[in-house]
Amino acid sequence: MTAHRVSINHASPVPPYEQLRGQLADLISVGQLRQGDRLPSVRQLASDLGLANNTVVRAYRELETAGLVKSRRGSGTQVVAPAATTDAKAKLAEHASTYTAAARQLNVTDEEALAAIRHALASLDTP
Repeated sequence: MTAHRVSINHASPVPPYEQLRGQLADLISVGQLRQGDRLPSVRQLASDLGLANNTVVRAYRELETAGLVKSRRGSGTQVVAPAATTDAKAKLAEHASTYTAAARQLNVTDEEALAAIRHALASLDTP
């Protein structure tokens, strides 16, 4: 896993450890990080993202508490949760990637792309 898959918005009101925890949990849930994959060392990831080591330690600890990773001294931190709990999550991630690529080709903003998804979801919920 490389740091370019995750990013920290230092201007966000969401604490950096929570941004990191959420992004890593998402990568695990959609299967981009799979069972047995090693996460970068605390020192490496902190350096790559411009964070304090303790910020990464806290994110990793919370992931471990959630049962998504296992940390062992000297062995690092590995993903222990199944990559995707169902094939549906993997398929959804694939469709999301396809949709995102199409949105980029249309030169729409992220907000416009998300609004289209919200509209489509709302339309399905309407009787």
